[in-house]
Amino acid sequence: MSNYRWTICALLFFATTINYLDRQVLSLLKPTLSKEFGWTDSDYGTIVGVFSLAYAFSMLFAGRIVDYLGTKSGYAWSIILWSIGAIVHAVAHLIPNNILGFSLGRTVLAAGESGNFPAAIKTTAEYFPKKDRALATGVFNSGANVGAILAPILVPWIAVTWGWQWAFVSIGAIGFIWLIFWLILYEIPSKNKNVNEAEYAYIHSDEIQQHEPIKVEKEDEGRKFTYSECLKYKQTWAFAFGKFMTDGVWWFYLFWLPAYFDSRYHMTGTSISLPIAILYTITMFGSIGGGAFPAYFINKGYDAYTGRMKAMFIIALFPLVVLLTPYLSEYSYWWAVALIAVGASAHQAWSANIFTTVGDMFPKKAIATITGIGGMAGGIGSFLLSKGGGMLFDHYKAEGNISTGYSIMFVLCAIAYVIAWVVMKALVPKMKPIEL
Repeated sequence: MSNYRWTICALLFFATTINYLDRQVLSLLKPTLSKEFGWTDSDYGTIVGVFSLAYAFSMLFAGRIVDYLGTKSGYAWSIILWSIGAIVHAVAHLIPNNILGFSLGRTVLAAGESGNFPAAIKTTAEYFPKKDRALATGVFNSGANVGAILAPILVPWIAVTWGWQWAFVSIGAIGFIWLIFWLILYEIPSKNKNVNEAEYAYIHSDEIQQHEPIKVEKEDEGRKFTYSECLKYKQTWAFAFGKFMTDGVWWFYLFWLPAYFDSRYHMTGTSISLPIAILYTITMFGSIGGGAFPAYFINKGYDAYTGRMKAMFIIALFPLVVLLTPYLSEYSYWWAVALIAVGASAHQAWSANIFTTVGDMFPKKAIATITGIGGMAGGIGSFLLSKGGGMLFDHYKAEGNISTGYSIMFVLCAIAYVIAWVVMKALVPKMKPIEL
């Protein structure tokens, strides 16, 4: 059996790495840009919130576009757009209202980046049977951690050496290199000469085990359904609520941790590189390990959805350790790194599995659209958390007690997953595959 599906997974991994590299440049330059342009935390929260909101509504259309254009073209246009958006940040300050300028740059970046996960999840469903999808998702989703590791190493160095504008330009240009490999290496399995008969049969092993005829992918699949069809199912709402509650936690870590370490420990620039790099290195294990975890229950005889939900419940308990951050971080910033690393690792494990529930419940032709609907819900939740966090921090900073603001945010980050799991389980107690 050939193993070309893992080559495709590697492409998804590098795309997600680039996605998070581009996304995190702004947060690492926040101290520099805040001093240069006089931003308050609320101003920064507005710029970050605009990204979240633009990402949210773009996700709704991104999934639909990927289903319509097909994975290859949809993913290509997505990375072209977000790479342009990343580079645009370098000239955002030329607009008289620099907050508006950076917000416009974030909007273009968000519109392009919104296509990454719908396209990646759809590709995973095309190339992997259900039992392997969470692991494959965990592998490519760990690219988010690699991006978060590389960003604090590369961005401050580029900014110091060539100026902050070149940090946006050089990181943004990497996407065009990935595009070349994607256009050369990707094709749907039924048309990919690198996938032999044995691997093709393995990819469709779910259908073989159920004694169903293998459904051959077609270029026009995904064009014969509507949003209203998707929204009438509780499964759609369960996925959307899970994303609404938890996506903002990850974005809070990405966008606000540099500011947290700056305000709490006066760490900026290169001094923050090592703690952030270690934190996200630990998070990689959560992403891959969390993706593999449901196999333990599936191998015991549970169906894919039930096994995944059991794993997700256990994963949802780990972020509760973040509640200890305000207390133990008094002794050393390494306690903050360790506790937040556990929470971030749990998020990536959760993310690998919640994405895969879409493939468990819906046919391939609807996966990108359902992922987009859930992504929109996650983006709205992220906007509320980012903007609300900025206002909260400004309030407590004015009172001379900004640590209280971060303590409140850590509580929200800790309990979000348990709430999400309870509601998801209530909406979909047992899984039944949907035919649109």
